[in-house]
Formats: sequence, C-alpha cells, structure tokens
Amino acid sequence: MHVPERTGTTAIAAQHVRKRFGHVEALRDASVSVRGGEVVALFGDNGAGKSTLLRTLQGVHVPDEGQIVIGDRPVVLGSVRDAQRRGVDTVYQDLALAPDLSVVDNMFLGHEVIRSGPCAAFGVLSRMGMVERADAALRELSIVLPSLTVPVRDLSGGQRQAVAVARAVMWSRTAVLMDEPTAALGARQSEVVCELMRTVAARGLGVLVVSHDLPRVLAVADRVSILWRGETALEADASDLTVPDVVATMVGYRAEAS
Repeated sequence: MHVPERTGTTAIAAQHVRKRFGHVEALRDASVSVRGGEVVALFGDNGAGKSTLLRTLQGVHVPDEGQIVIGDRPVVLGSVRDAQRRGVDTVYQDLALAPDLSVVDNMFLGHEVIRSGPCAAFGVLSRMGMVERADAALRELSIVLPSLTVPVRDLSGGQRQAVAVARAVMWSRTAVLMDEPTAALGARQSEVVCELMRTVAARGLGVLVVSHDLPRVLAVADRVSILWRGETALEADASDLTVPDVVATMVGYRAEAS
C-alpha cells in the first residue's frame, strides 16, 4: 500500500479499525487520515465498508479494534454528540434538514440561541442574532440564497445541499464529514458542492468525502483512500490517480495482485 508523506495536524483519522456485526466483519483493517485544510475522498465499491467507517468516525459505531484520532489525539466516541463536541460534524446523504422550517431554523436546529435578560426564563429565541450569524456563515462560503426565512422545501436540491454544508461548517472546529454530497444533483449543482468542499478546506477544516462520483470528487480531492472488502487497499495523492486506477482498486485488481 502506497502512503503519501503526511505533515501537519491530523483533523480526523481512523487507524487500523476493525468492526464486526455478529458474524459479519464489516471492517477488518480500515484506515483513513485527514489533515486540516485538505479534502480526502473515501472510495469503495458497494459493501466495501465506507458507511461503517464513516459512522465510526461520527461516533455511531465503536470500533472493536483500532482507534479514532481527532486533532492529533486518540479519542473514544460513544455518540454523535461526542464527535460534535470535538468539532466534527456531518453532511448526511439525506441532508437531515427539516423541510417545513426556514433556512435559519435549520442551521440552528439543536443549537438555538436564547435571548438574554428577562426573556431567557421563557426560552425566547434571539431571532435577529440567529439570522445575522446564519447570513454570515453562508456569505463566508459564498452561498447565495433567495431568502433565509423561506422553508427549505422551497429551495433547489443544490441550495438545500449548500445549507446542509453551511450548517455543518458553522458548528465544526476540526472536520466535516460528507456522505454522498453530490448524489441526486445535476452537473452544475454538483460542481457548486465540490467548490464548497475546497472553500471549507480553505478555512482550515479537514474534509472527508464519501462518494461514488469518482471523476468529480477525484478532481477536487487532495488525497484518496480506497476501501476493498473492509480494509484500506490504497492511500495516495489524488493527482497520482486516474479514474481507471480508482476503479481497478475498488474492484480488487490491485489488492489481489499485491
């Protein structure tokens, strides 16, 4: 396995992770590392273990062996909240947005800001402050929306994806995990989301992207990690790989030959 030279702070990593579910060994030796300020693509065929590894990094699963590292320190994650407290947030494939709530309400879902003073006892929201902060977060990522008060259901698919990315970035301090962020999007919308990946990384966050969109994500990634049957078959600089190289490793040609 070729591993490129790594420098800088590790935003998030999984090291030699094993995970079983009964008699099924979903991960047997899976590793991935993301430095702050870079985009790492996690590729693999169906059943390779991508979702299990991502959920382990999210705190959904506890590894049977191996360790998770956040900010250069080994950690034990018992829940998604544990990961969030350490500055790691996720853009889910289904976006996890509430369609009937506004853009602002979605961005602050679970993080609502209560007004100070006498109103605090009644749980009155600081609407103006939330709008201003949401607007600033979107502007920092160069995201333009028709309004922050419209229900999310009224936005296009690409706009909803952008809101989900902005929400994750707003609450992240270390890394953002993205699960199939271009799925079901058109070509232009997918390009916008990929541009967002670079913008997020430029803020110093580590970005890990799980995707089947090989050409587009390979073009935007700094490095690539490929899973094959639950183990890391290849880690390499994205610039050293072509789509046929990735596909060959995903289906096992290189892994079987090595």
